[in-house]
Amino acid sequence: MFGLGIDSGSTTTKGILFDGTNIIEKLIVPTGFSPSDTIKNVYDSLKKNHEVYTVTTGYGRGLLFESDKQVTEITCHGKGANILSKGIRTIIDIGGQDSKVIILDKDGNICDFLMNDKCAAGTGRFIEVMMRILNQDINNIDEFIENKKGIKISSMCTVFAESEIISLLANRNDAGCIAMGIIDSITSRTSNFAKRLMLKENIFFSGGLASSSEIKKSLIRHIGKDIITHKDSQFTGAIGAASIAFNKIK
Repeated sequence: MFGLGIDSGSTTTKGILFDGTNIIEKLIVPTGFSPSDTIKNVYDSLKKNHEVYTVTTGYGRGLLFESDKQVTEITCHGKGANILSKGIRTIIDIGGQDSKVIILDKDGNICDFLMNDKCAAGTGRFIEVMMRILNQDINNIDEFIENKKGIKISSMCTVFAESEIISLLANRNDAGCIAMGIIDSITSRTSNFAKRLMLKENIFFSGGLASSSEIKKSLIRHIGKDIITHKDSQFTGAIGAASIAFNKIK
């Protein structure tokens, strides 16, 4: 029997099949316009003929009828980060629709957290919208902003930032420098948000943006501490959910 964890996010839905030690299979797909259909498709794709206990997390965690348990993303990110990198004491997650900072004790238990889900500014969705204005794919962001000097973006409201970027382009500013300015604004905002808590050493960067080396560098500059990432950082919540699921089997 396997633990199946599914993280239904606003941008992507992630699934993990877990045997208690190893990730047997993983899947990530765009959430799209029907989160309920997407989470069901991820469940069917990973379950196959396996016997599973399923834990769902994220915004759409209540949308899967077959779910055995629903757990908050704060708890799942705490569990998942500890699996990906032992000894983690702080987790910073920049998600598609929110940002989170989680503090763990030495045993990996959550002792404090902050979550910003009231405004798109400071999230992956903000970057995605701004990159679309620049006519660039967010997946190519590292190549686009590498060695660029950021142009300061004064507004962090999506509507006003869009107008500001269009004005900068009209004045023939380099698009890569504008994009770097957007990243600096996001990581500066995230850093200020994170510093509202007493940050512990061994900081783990989770979420889809953690795969960007340039975003990681910018966050390190602003936060003033080293940051750890992992090739499966985007799956952190789903890994935590799968771990909780397997423990329920035991």
